This record gives sequence, structure tokens and C-alpha cells, in this order.
Amino acid sequence: GLSVLGPQVQAALVNATGNKPDGLTAREAEILTLIARGLNNTEIAQSLFLSNNTVKTHINHIFAKIGARDRVAATKYAHRHNLV
Repeated sequence: GLSVLGPQVQAALVNATGNKPDGLTAREAEILTLIARGLNNTEIAQSLFLSNNTVKTHINHIFAKIGARDRVAATKYAHRHNLV
């Protein structure tokens, strides 16, 4: 009985509720959601029409804001904050 939302729909909902933990921007929350879904940097860049360098920059900002050392910690964070 679970329904799955696309990344853009989920990002729109996060924006609408203003529920972005730890000062994450809408784009950072969107990228964190994609990380938690298992996408690598290239896949994230392609799905959001960004360069790999831009994705890396966003990920560095995300990790700094949420205190994560790696993608596993970031994924756990995303689940705890209902971003996935």
C-alpha cells in the first residue's frame, strides 16, 4: 500500500511544507533524496540536468549541513527526516 512519488514531486512537497531540516535548500533536499534512492553522482546530474561538478558541490554542502561523512550516513539522515 505504499505510493511512490517522483523526485520532482517530492521536492515540490518539501518546498510547499517548508520542511527542510538543517537549513537544506530545496535543491539540496532533492539531491539528498536521490542519494538515498541509490543514484550516483552521474545519474543525479543527468536526472536534474546539472554538471557532475555542481552535484559534487551540492553534496559537499549537504554533508556539511547534516554532519554526514558518507552516502550511507546521508541516506540514514534522509530516512530519519522522511525525505525518502
